[in-house]
Amino acid sequence: MSIATSTDAGPAQSRSLILAAARDPAAAPPERLPDEASSFENFDRIARATVGRFTQSVSPNAVAAAILDWSTHLAKAPGRQLELSMAAWTNLARLQRYAWRTLAGQGGAPPFAPSPTDHRFASPEWGKAPFNVLAQSFLAVEDFWDRATQPVRGMSTRHADRVAFMARQLLDVFSPSNNLLLNPVLLTTTEREAGMNLVRGVASFMDDLGRQLAGEPPRLLEGVELGRDLAATPGTVVFRNALMELIQYAPMTDEVMAEPVLIVPAWITKYYILDLRPQNSLVRYLVSQGHTVFMISWRNPGPADRDLAFDQYRTEGVMAALDAVSAIVPQSRIHLAGYCLGGTTAAIAAATMARDGDQRLASLTLLAAQTDFSEAGELMLFIDESQVAFLEDLMWDQGVLDGRQMLGAFQALRANDLVWSKMIHEYLLGAIISLTNHGRADRVDS
Repeated sequence: MSIATSTDAGPAQSRSLILAAARDPAAAPPERLPDEASSFENFDRIARATVGRFTQSVSPNAVAAAILDWSTHLAKAPGRQLELSMAAWTNLARLQRYAWRTLAGQGGAPPFAPSPTDHRFASPEWGKAPFNVLAQSFLAVEDFWDRATQPVRGMSTRHADRVAFMARQLLDVFSPSNNLLLNPVLLTTTEREAGMNLVRGVASFMDDLGRQLAGEPPRLLEGVELGRDLAATPGTVVFRNALMELIQYAPMTDEVMAEPVLIVPAWITKYYILDLRPQNSLVRYLVSQGHTVFMISWRNPGPADRDLAFDQYRTEGVMAALDAVSAIVPQSRIHLAGYCLGGTTAAIAAATMARDGDQRLASLTLLAAQTDFSEAGELMLFIDESQVAFLEDLMWDQGVLDGRQMLGAFQALRANDLVWSKMIHEYLLGAIISLTNHGRADRVDS
């Protein structure tokens, strides 16, 4: 899976320079470099693209700048250092008191609580000694580093957020929940199964590694068929162009809603993310309620699509689909729905339609979509001039940003769910994840 971007080979059109000009509109545009200088610049871009292949498209400059900004400001802030020293001693005292109460067999609430979304220590076995002390020790360290990475006066707030994010990623590596000898659930399972869970886990790990090196799909997808296990709602392709296909799903009721629904999925996921199993298919639910549903299926771009522009997803995607729907269901207004980046594209299309006086839309629904990226969450932590230039050079070299490179960013954002949870369940507990012919995900632990 990959996504194309519009890039220029000439450095004068570099995105970083555009960003710089946006900050200083009065700045004069840079002069075009001579051909010889352009050649050297291209050499630099190749070097950065090569590094990007090993760093999962993360700019080392962005990481180093954040750490340097935080460490140098903290080094010159004796008051903050004293505050952190007191916090460390306080956490240690609270932890020691809790450990003594546990040793004495006394009750009491633990002093440190995980975040509501952290389920690593949710098992009741983590409440027994000595594992409760281990969990509380880790949470105490997390609490300290959360304080330590708060912004220091004078430093960039974005750099502080980056350092805090990187500190959490590093701490997750050393969580006792990831350690076979420190996790009571893993110890109990290993004892009960006489280590066979580890044998299955090693076999799963070697199989996954071999598939990754060979470029084969994961075993989860073995035997999976579209239309049977995934995307089982019957549909017909009614329109196709170079960028997408338009699928029409007929309603399953005798009475049919007059106004159709057009769904725009994300660019970087397949359309059937909204039509997985019958139990959790948005498409199947809508057609069962009498709606005529249309959905875009984006074509997966390759290096030949390197010059594909953002606005083409609006004109050749959303607008072309609207034209096709209007031809199939004439004289009817359309309910437009967009998911993720597809929702952003749908919102832009709706805005341009309003500007042009196009009244074909009956409503606009956005699912997990953004229209204001000024505070777009942790995904924006590494989006600055350095990172954008790094990504552009990588895509300039490859033509696209490969799905595996994008996967690294998503895994970092949800490491506990997408990395460590997989490691624990599949490689240590020995769970076998498979899709049945009915599209169910079954976990077999023995």
